[in-house]
Amino acid sequence: MMRAFHVLLLGSSVEESPGRTGMSQLKPGSVHHDRAYFDHAATSPLRSEAREAMACAVPGNPGAIHGSGRAARALLEDAREEIASLLGVGPLEIVFTSGGTESDMLAVMGAVRDGHALVSAVEHPAVGGLVSPWLLGKRCELLPVNHAGLVDPDEVGGHSGNLDVVSVMAVNNETGACQPVSRVAEAAHQAGALMHTDAVQALGHIPVDLDGWGVDLASFSAHKIGGPVGIGALWVKRGVELHPVSPGGGQQYGIRSGTQPVALACGFAAALRACVDEFDTMTARWQSWRQRVIAWCHQQPEITVDDAPMTSPSIIHLSVAGARGTDLVMLADRDGVDLSAGSACHAGVSRPSPTMLAMGRDDDAASSGLRISMGYTTTDVDIDRLLVTLPATIRKASGAR
Repeated sequence: MMRAFHVLLLGSSVEESPGRTGMSQLKPGSVHHDRAYFDHAATSPLRSEAREAMACAVPGNPGAIHGSGRAARALLEDAREEIASLLGVGPLEIVFTSGGTESDMLAVMGAVRDGHALVSAVEHPAVGGLVSPWLLGKRCELLPVNHAGLVDPDEVGGHSGNLDVVSVMAVNNETGACQPVSRVAEAAHQAGALMHTDAVQALGHIPVDLDGWGVDLASFSAHKIGGPVGIGALWVKRGVELHPVSPGGGQQYGIRSGTQPVALACGFAAALRACVDEFDTMTARWQSWRQRVIAWCHQQPEITVDDAPMTSPSIIHLSVAGARGTDLVMLADRDGVDLSAGSACHAGVSRPSPTMLAMGRDDDAASSGLRISMGYTTTDVDIDRLLVTLPATIRKASGAR
């Protein structure tokens, strides 16, 4: 079967989204009526479809042979088949995990044998973090990026000596930049390596064609598309062998041991189905809103839009001269707008974004990032509120620095 993944786009029709209520009476899947939520790239509210699917899941260990176990197993495999079908792959190629982080770890660490891994300099910490602690980085090297945050596939050849796996994310979680995954995969295979892509931010946002990309491994997460927190998936192309990262009971072909979460799998499958059904509507809305916000930004001399040649339609990343991203987030929060700073915050101390530093920005520019990420709950009213809030937020943040 041709592995052509029908474009999945995060979101449901706004008209069908749950009503917004007061915080004390907040319904699952809704957003506080007093707030505009623009942090879907971090997590998206639980969809009603996912919640209902989880509520219908039966108790029982899917590994047991009694009646309750068999019923749970049937639901689990139905969810696996649904996810596989929507991804255009076989159900035996889907391994359930606890989320995108574990999927990334299982893929990269499980693929390295006697050689080493090559990962891009702008990977999510789930992959990029392996460079430092994993055997002191001796088996994991960084692939540099250009000013737009993109890798050069030709650079892969320079690391071909004893290379086991190359890992490059499909969509950057901070800037939304889309990497040339298929070209990197071709270069990886020419170097004799497997190709893994972190597709967590791609799922539900851009076309995901695993066969067309030519990858061997791909990571996904449910809560980025309105599914439950606590479950993800690793796609392992048929014929690809991974060695177990941790011991256990040998479930899921020995790749990922442990009792599989039936209810979470059902919620994941339901959320993914909703993404497919709402593709056309959400694509048009996100693109329209994105163009509107960027047009406003281009009129502000202190704002630089960090735009790659190909970018996720739901993510906008800005750099605001003279301001800290964390200050922008906190000031917008006071006005009921939820945003995200590109710079990391550790123990209350703001630090420059490693992604922006890898893109050649200086410390000040790498500390001034602001991410706006939209999802299925986003409305025209939210965009209006964002554009009303940003001028004062930027003015105050610039004065605070």
